[in-house]
Amino acid sequence: MASEAVTSRSDRRLHRARQATLLSLVTGVWVSVLLPAVGLTHEPAPGRVVLGAVGILAFVTAQTVVLYAAVTPWLDSRWRRRAQVSLAGTAVLTVPLVGPVAAGRWPTWAWLGAALIGMAPLLLRLRAALAMATGVLLVAVAVAVWTGGSIARHLAVTGGIGAAVAAVNGLQIWFWGLLVDARQGQAAQVRLAAAEERLRFARDVHDVLGHHLTVIALKAELAARIAPVDPERAGREAAEVQRLAASALTEVRETVHGYRAVDLGEQLAAVAGVLRSCGVRCTVSPPPAELPQSAATELAAVLREASTNVLRHSRADWCRIHIDRDDNGARMTIANDGADDSGPDEHSHGLRGLADRLAAAGGELRVRREDSVFTLEATVPVAS
Repeated sequence: MASEAVTSRSDRRLHRARQATLLSLVTGVWVSVLLPAVGLTHEPAPGRVVLGAVGILAFVTAQTVVLYAAVTPWLDSRWRRRAQVSLAGTAVLTVPLVGPVAAGRWPTWAWLGAALIGMAPLLLRLRAALAMATGVLLVAVAVAVWTGGSIARHLAVTGGIGAAVAAVNGLQIWFWGLLVDARQGQAAQVRLAAAEERLRFARDVHDVLGHHLTVIALKAELAARIAPVDPERAGREAAEVQRLAASALTEVRETVHGYRAVDLGEQLAAVAGVLRSCGVRCTVSPPPAELPQSAATELAAVLREASTNVLRHSRADWCRIHIDRDDNGARMTIANDGADDSGPDEHSHGLRGLADRLAAAGGELRVRREDSVFTLEATVPVAS
């Protein structure tokens, strides 16, 4: 269905946005490895170089895992907490492992401290993040005193660089949060629309059946009560009950038929709106006037399948939907670019099902691909 296509396309776009956010964050992390690694080149003691390299790699690994969790909202909260605890433990271990590296010559640990402050907005609320930043600055001062380094230099690197990284990371996570909220809002709108339609149908059925069932119950009770004393009248009442039941059944069938009836114009507008919301330029021609309901139903099925294929199996920039009618029937043509070898072809299950459905109705389905343009053409008979 179209709603499923929306979900699929939106999820893919959200997935790409998540990948881009994660790549940006992780790139920043691995770039920051270079600056602490400079201290390794200034350290003459091989033992400290090894310990420092182990500490830096462990810290960066834990940091990468936490960044992954920050942009993966469906992860279990326990897994997220474990990742954060691991980062905290690794950060503590880096003090004795990395702190003495290039003592007095390069603020090696200060760069790790800046990375910690930069991650604060991803892990904590504002007050907790400020408290964490204060603690990291105090550790930076302690490391500077311990190693004989410059306190001002350590504070400048840890505080200044850390604040800049925190601002960039916080902005990226804020944008990511907006995307997730928008996706959840879109899904909620789809669910709400479906619920409202079910309620509308339930109200219609209640209105149709309520009166008839009440009268039927009363008539049946009357017929049962008078049957012993006036069989002839009881028979008339029973016949009336039968008539009322048949009338109620007819009205329910008409209600269900109206509920299932397809407004092809509305379907076209909805599909065009979905495609445009997903970044596909869509051109739609209005359906012919007085198109029979049977033909509209078949073409609507084609429209749903074709729009799903555009969203799921292509990277379309444009889509054109055209419907015309002649003496032989109605024809819908849907063309889009962005098709590739992974997209649908004439052997796909969805298109095979459509072809069988149209053939049963006396119609025909044809597809073709020219370079990256995929075209689907469906014809259905129209009774004169």
